[in-house]
Amino acid sequence: MNRLFIGLVVAMVAAPVQADPVADFYRGKSITMLVASGVGGGYDTYARVFARHAIKFIPGTPGIIAKNLPAAGGLVAASTLYNNVDKDALTIAALANVSTLDPLFGNPGARYDPRKFGWIGSIGKLQNVCATWFTSPVKNIEDAKKRNVIVAGAGAASNTAVVPRIVNELLGTRFNVVAGYDPAGGLTMAVESGEAEGICGLSWSTIKASRPDWLAGKKLNVILQMSMEKLPELMDVPSALDLVTDPARKRVLELILIRQETGRPLATAPGSPPDRLAALRKAFEATMKDPEFLADAERNQMEIDPLTGAGIEAFLDKAYAAPADVIAQAAALVGPPSEIKKP
Repeated sequence: MNRLFIGLVVAMVAAPVQADPVADFYRGKSITMLVASGVGGGYDTYARVFARHAIKFIPGTPGIIAKNLPAAGGLVAASTLYNNVDKDALTIAALANVSTLDPLFGNPGARYDPRKFGWIGSIGKLQNVCATWFTSPVKNIEDAKKRNVIVAGAGAASNTAVVPRIVNELLGTRFNVVAGYDPAGGLTMAVESGEAEGICGLSWSTIKASRPDWLAGKKLNVILQMSMEKLPELMDVPSALDLVTDPARKRVLELILIRQETGRPLATAPGSPPDRLAALRKAFEATMKDPEFLADAERNQMEIDPLTGAGIEAFLDKAYAAPADVIAQAAALVGPPSEIKKP
């Protein structure tokens, strides 16, 4: 018996420790994280807070270096991830929510197939709101139907340019977009300076994260929310989905709103090694539950409502299986306008 016991101990000591190829690959390296927004914006805040804590959970504990690519409403970041990086999972991207469906809607700048990305997960939903500055006489959505309302927008493909056109078409409002503002600080500066009367299509969570002083000082009239479900904080603010009464048009709006359910998605390049993608997904899910990350998110006024990589894939499958006529109508609403005003 003693000899058997000693033999087992010797065998256990002599057995080699099983290697972790993912940890071996990442150890001593840095991951480049493309951020589909300017420095200081809501997407940027979410991405950088995530990166600070995710490195604890990625095998090999690589560093994460952010690289901002805000052009074309985030489409440059998505196209770069798809076409111009190595398929080794050393590049990830914090993408704009519009990136998930723009190819479906025929956006010529979307040179990628989102169904082929290695989806890691989404940090939270992205419920857009339409709001005017507190000095504006436009205090509710009905007021926005009675007079022109100048709203600041970023690029032609951005939410702040697309959402006003959708609302105008479906609800009869009169938002006039002045596009071309820097999505990080230019939009908010335009409103504060009086160049624009408001913003339509800015994420509520972005406002909370980047301009908490606006909310504390009651400087916004929030007049509409674009979301599948109303935000608990804005139960008195009407939802566009509730105001659209025609069933066919409601289906079109529901398809468009899938982009907001995928919210703040993170992905790696298509064709990345499955074991590395699995490790990144596991690290994402661990980060979403990490007390230090959640405390950091709370300090930065971030709303954490995670969606797994598989969950993003399910939404994409649903969207891309929509009837052709519904897709065509949605594409017509989110497509670029024939003329864009610039500041």
